[in-house]
Amino acid sequence: MARTYNELYLDMRRQLRDAGVEDFALEARRLLSQAAGYSDAELIARFYLYANDETEQLAADLLRRRISGEPLAYIAGSWDFYGMKILVNPSVLIPRIDTEALVFTALGLLRGVPEPRILDLCCGSGCIGAALAHELPNARVYLADISPEALSVARKNVALHRLGNRCVCMDADALSPPPLRMSGFDMIACNPPYIPAAELETLDRSVRDYEPILALDGGEDGLTFYRAVLEHWKSVLKDDGILIFEVGEGQAQPVRQLLIEAGFGSLGSALDTIGVERVVYGRKKKEE
Repeated sequence: MARTYNELYLDMRRQLRDAGVEDFALEARRLLSQAAGYSDAELIARFYLYANDETEQLAADLLRRRISGEPLAYIAGSWDFYGMKILVNPSVLIPRIDTEALVFTALGLLRGVPEPRILDLCCGSGCIGAALAHELPNARVYLADISPEALSVARKNVALHRLGNRCVCMDADALSPPPLRMSGFDMIACNPPYIPAAELETLDRSVRDYEPILALDGGEDGLTFYRAVLEHWKSVLKDDGILIFEVGEGQAQPVRQLLIEAGFGSLGSALDTIGVERVVYGRKKKEE
């Protein structure tokens, strides 16, 4: 028997709630909107119309995937980040609101730099680089990752937001020296893998079972990538250039110490939305 969109929504909301999904009402609406091919507003306007069999079947399939633990972002194929639609799939991490603190801080630090050259290292989906390029029309942004699949997603996001004339996607390994003749950056923005290896199994199932381990595993103490970036990539920064990192909870102080040991000064940090010290940065000192 045919059901209205409102009846479908209420049933999906109930099932998500019973499955322990925290934002069950929001997620039910988004899944149903996707199944119907409508925006949220268009769906609400049609709530008391009847859904066809195809929409109802697709909604049931999407609901089953979500209840099994698959993140909503991967089901939807995109996620919001810094006011932008960012395409995602299981080859890249889902952008987090925590990372918006890095973008906000980076923009403040680049104020007054007329044509900044920026490197988004370990770019994943490209959300950081795309957001900085979007907000800084005179910037030249390089998005680098070792994963071909991640770079494919980053390129799609660059194209989606029409940033291709100012963004370059490139294959590069943060654990190794940079390509030859790469230099002259005003900023390296880096959200590296930082979960200690022993903690990977303790992550929420939706992260552990679906998001790429390559983008999560920060080595034995979670600091492997910070050490490597400071060792290998400092050379591509201009004197007084900025290296800005996202860090895990409790990692701000050890990363600050690594920056000091690598010859960075003018250190600073920023908090995320729940008060965790999430961003650490420093400026490259001029070598004597």
